Amino acid sequence: MTNPFKGSNFKNTGKEVEEDTQDGLEEKDPSEEKDNEETQIENTEPVQDTAESAELDKVKADFEQLNNQYIRLAADFENYRKRQEQERENLIKYGAVETLKKLLEVLDNFDRGKAALENVEDCKVIKDNFDLLHKQVMDVLAKLGLEVIEAEGKEFDPNFHEAVMQTPTSEHPEHTVIKELQKGYKLGDKVLRPSLVNVAVAE
Repeated sequence: MTNPFKGSNFKNTGKEVEEDTQDGLEEKDPSEEKDNEETQIENTEPVQDTAESAELDKVKADFEQLNNQYIRLAADFENYRKRQEQERENLIKYGAVETLKKLLEVLDNFDRGKAALENVEDCKVIKDNFDLLHKQVMDVLAKLGLEVIEAEGKEFDPNFHEAVMQTPTSEHPEHTVIKELQKGYKLGDKVLRPSLVNVAVAE
């Protein structure tokens, strides 16, 4: 009896099946490769978005910090400017310079009264009181920084003296202050009022 499984046809068919199987393993479907690539891209996109989001948040935080620092600095500068302006106004309004200028006329009246009472014997008590009062006022003003500008006998200095008279003479060197007509005063290096003087000139 002949074996039905022993035929050349069957062997050939088996080989064909093996070849078909091998061909199927070697060849890949292009659509499957495309799907794999898209899947990989999709998997990388969330990581990239997260990194960009974190970087953006950091930039925003840095900007907010710098903006707050700028606002505080601007506020501090504005407060400083207002304080400086207020101090300047107070100095002009209540400063010693303006106060001393107002007292100069009072000092002039003291000087005139003292000169008028110089030779009045009957008014000795009044004169003594006047001198005491004058000294007290000068002491107080000196403590505030007021200084009398020296003039008589000094060389004429246009920074401190104002020549209202010139007298030709050989008794004094030229440009010497012969007489002080009105006292001058200064506060530190600032001249409040120059001395009015008579200056010697060559004959």
